Amino acid sequence: METFFSFFKSHLKSLCSSLELHDFIFLVGQKLTGLSKVALMTKECVLNESQKLLFSRYCKELSENRPIQYVLGETDFCELKIKVDERALIPRVETSELVDFVLDSAVKGAKILDIGTGSGCIAIALAKKILNSSVTAYDISEEALLLAAENAHLNNVEVFFRQVDILNGADSNEDFDVIVSNPPYIKLSEREEMCSNVLDYEPHLALFVPNNDPLIFYRAIIDFAKKHLLPTGSLFFEINRAFSQEIKEMLNEKGFSKVEIRKDMFGNDRMIRACF
Repeated sequence: METFFSFFKSHLKSLCSSLELHDFIFLVGQKLTGLSKVALMTKECVLNESQKLLFSRYCKELSENRPIQYVLGETDFCELKIKVDERALIPRVETSELVDFVLDSAVKGAKILDIGTGSGCIAIALAKKILNSSVTAYDISEEALLLAAENAHLNNVEVFFRQVDILNGADSNEDFDVIVSNPPYIKLSEREEMCSNVLDYEPHLALFVPNNDPLIFYRAIIDFAKKHLLPTGSLFFEINRAFSQEIKEMLNEKGFSKVEIRKDMFGNDRMIRACF
């Protein structure tokens, strides 16, 4: 008897690395059939015609090196389903750790601003997990904001989305308990170290910064936070591990006296919390 697991394994093994294979099998299998992992391992494989057509499409797109999250149209993030496509970056596990960092200190009823929201994953997770919070999210990309709004609706939360260019005179008539951002932080010179499926499909606007000014977004967001973060509030960043000390020094110079750097699960400096 050929199980779903063995069927998917035979068709997917040439489309991904050996390290990714089991994850791909379960992601594709569960999306296509709705079966549990145990059922995929044990049930006899019988696909209807529509499932066969969809699986054929998945395989074609995977063969073109399209990220599996875009192929399936969704990803898991902080126990939520987030719709993803080329309009915004695919949420990473490190960013879920940033959400956890915020949750360590954010309180019920907090006013929160997410700058550079992309798919909306950070804003939506915080709106879902912090009771009575009021969450606003900025992005320069109208297309990303449309995707984020779809995700807020999908997860049944209210987030106030605004198209804002944080680098060009962004201002607000509100102040916030929490300002959080995962801004672009990869230098253009680092492109050669990146996987082709990231470079070919994910939006470069959300990835890269100039080689000669890699902290451009941090500087702008810190200046914004100086005006709009409440005195008892906290500023949170996801960061390029290579610039943790430079960002800490910038925060100190801008008047933030309490700065904490936190490592991600891989042992890299990845998050910063700053308070006045």
